[in-house]
Amino acid sequence: MIRILCVGLATVDLVYGVPVIPRADEKAQASSLVIAAGGPAANAAVAASALGAEVTLVTAVGAHPLGDLVREDLRERGVRLVDVDPHYPGPPPVSSVIVREPGGERTIVSRNGGDRAARVPEGGLPDADLTLVDGHHPALAVAAARAARRLLVDAGSWRPVFREIFPHAEVVACSAAFRHPAAAATSAATVTGSSARADAAVAAAIGAPHVAVTHGPAPVTWFSGGRSGVVAVPRVAAVDTAGAGDAFHGALAVALARGEELPVALASAVRVAGVRVVHPGPRAWLDAL
Repeated sequence: MIRILCVGLATVDLVYGVPVIPRADEKAQASSLVIAAGGPAANAAVAASALGAEVTLVTAVGAHPLGDLVREDLRERGVRLVDVDPHYPGPPPVSSVIVREPGGERTIVSRNGGDRAARVPEGGLPDADLTLVDGHHPALAVAAARAARRLLVDAGSWRPVFREIFPHAEVVACSAAFRHPAAAATSAATVTGSSARADAAVAAAIGAPHVAVTHGPAPVTWFSGGRSGVVAVPRVAAVDTAGAGDAFHGALAVALARGEELPVALASAVRVAGVRVVHPGPRAWLDAL
């Protein structure tokens, strides 16, 4: 069995389904509520576990009662948790995720890790075939990057710590919204026909051997050595897009660890993300894999 190590953020997610996302000073009556562990690394870990990998998540949860929700959800999903700050008395990060039903658009309010420090456990980090980091908890992320056999980086948005992480990466997967400072002018271009040039500028600025740029329902662009290409994203009737990127990264980690080349691995990850978005809620989709 392949071993995946996920290092980064775990949150408590309050996922509300609403008919209309409220505007300022408006209230909305939720049609559904699901509470689950969330955060990029945690969601990716759950996806990787559902795909048959042996998964360990290294993160900071703490001793607050809300942390029990995270621990129990991860246990039920077969993810081993290593809590690097088990005695922290405050609550873990909490995200409010508001999803329009139907349609799938979402609004997220999150504190993320805040200013909380998370350090490497005294015994070091678990060994794995591939390590995924999301850049949260910077000291922990850098240590994981340096120790990784193979490193996949979830670069959802620019974080200064990526300057220390990217040199260790085999694959960096970022979204079209990612803005690397070294490519800011080019990557900000939005006129028709400019997206390929913007993606190429971001890939060059990242400098990793392999880079992928996601565009939601549009094709994924990839760069590998001197080659580049796109992976099509099949059209689906999305009902909930929350966590789709995290599912993509978890599936990509598994595919890479199984030895799939980048374009094939990206196609596998796209398929899994497509399953995620056609199911409401953070966990129901896993049964359809």
